[in-house]
Amino acid sequence: MNKNKILIELEVPLIEKKYDLFIPINKKVGTVKSLIEKALIELTDNYYEIKEDTNLYSKDTGNIYDVNLTIRDTDLQNGSRIILL
Repeated sequence: MNKNKILIELEVPLIEKKYDLFIPINKKVGTVKSLIEKALIELTDNYYEIKEDTNLYSKDTGNIYDVNLTIRDTDLQNGSRIILL
């Protein structure tokens, strides 16, 4: 297992989908969010649209993840469930 990545469950209510993703722990939350959104555009044939006010939330606590923190500096770990909203 690669120790530089964690497996998370991503829920995207806008398109009513859930994905299991490996994300790098050494990247900022904002960078990971941008990469996820770009992938969603491709996966949905441009149905998903990037919006300025989109955030990543903890599904368990409802807290917003700070885009300036690295994934390593958050409470995200293998099995974490997050929402892109």
